[in-house]
Amino acid sequence: MNRRTFLGTSLLFVAGTAVACSSNPQGTAAAKGAKVTLTQWYHQYGEEGTQAAVKRYAEEFTKANPDIAVNVVWGADVSQYETKLNAALLGADAPDIFELGDFRAEMARKGQLEPLDDVYGTAKAGFNKADLGYLTVDGKLYGIKTIDDIMMLYYRKSMLNKAGVTPPTTFAELVDTAKKLTDGDVKGLFIGNDGIGDSPYLLAWSQGVDIIKGDKVAYADAARSIGGLRELHADKSLLLGFTTDWYDPGALNQGAVAMQWGGLWSLPAVEEALGDDFGVVPWPAYDSSGRAVARLGGWSQCVNAKSKHVAEAKKYLEWLWIKQTDIQVDWAVKYGFHVPPQTEVAQQTLELSKGAAKDAVAIANQNGVSFPAEWTQAMQTGFIAAAADIAKGAAPEKTLLKAQARAQSDLDKQMD
Repeated sequence: MNRRTFLGTSLLFVAGTAVACSSNPQGTAAAKGAKVTLTQWYHQYGEEGTQAAVKRYAEEFTKANPDIAVNVVWGADVSQYETKLNAALLGADAPDIFELGDFRAEMARKGQLEPLDDVYGTAKAGFNKADLGYLTVDGKLYGIKTIDDIMMLYYRKSMLNKAGVTPPTTFAELVDTAKKLTDGDVKGLFIGNDGIGDSPYLLAWSQGVDIIKGDKVAYADAARSIGGLRELHADKSLLLGFTTDWYDPGALNQGAVAMQWGGLWSLPAVEEALGDDFGVVPWPAYDSSGRAVARLGGWSQCVNAKSKHVAEAKKYLEWLWIKQTDIQVDWAVKYGFHVPPQTEVAQQTLELSKGAAKDAVAIANQNGVSFPAEWTQAMQTGFIAAAADIAKGAAPEKTLLKAQARAQSDLDKQMD
């Protein structure tokens, strides 16, 4: 899996261990006089040029700060990375700085993560608010987003024009529009091969319901909106079982569907295939009292609270992800298609300055929502299973309350 597909799924992987490969400390000439060598872990990105890029960033830092060398560890495949990281954090060879694909509040509460409020400083106000909320635990920030991946609704302009409809702004309009766009072999909407995908989260958020609220799992409050899955499935307007899943733009590009939930990472391929015959909008508000939403994924970097070099690690993160705007742009758009988390940096990124890309950045700022930091794989499994049962006709509130009780037990253990 490459960076795009992982960020599309945003799953917390549990897998076997793998051997990571370490590079030599970067900035070799300058590193000879270094007093401190930091170890920085990355998972194995799939995009060409990513490994060389992070080595280059480290080298530039060491040239500017000769007393600090950085040992970049280019490690395990994404499906194995977190398991290896968890094991390493318990041992003597733990990294000073590391990535998290799914930030977890439990790590902060266990004392594994160093607070980074002083790293942000006055720059905090310039970060996407959804990102800040995602990385905040008990009032403190414990990570810095390195890229934002926006998930949103793509649509084919020509297909909507032909059907005499406009992009939906409420769930009722989404159901009606998807039905009107379904014609023969063309389906109105693709949200995933299982007909579920991200929709349970999107439906809850679009009703104004938080999945977790404080120390309580609260998604059963969204029984009304999640119950809408039955309508989408009953109308036969959903594309199911396509050759690629929602995080790949194949269904939209090949004309198998008129609207598709997807990620910003797909935009270059969509643009190449369709030209200007597409647009992007957030998932519609459930009703007039709800809100339009777009899911934010992406990777964050954290500092090991037990590192012997916390101050130096913080200095590097501040240099890399706060001050070096050229590097942030390079990392976001030269090896994939993503958004720099700082608003001003995103606005200065040429590749994001026009068309659907510019619309996507605005959607991220206005409608972005992230998974709760307390969310776990077990919670996700139960929630998605409940939504699938509801789509088949199960009673929404009863089904969600049953799954929510199990999720609450998981959350209670985290809070102990």
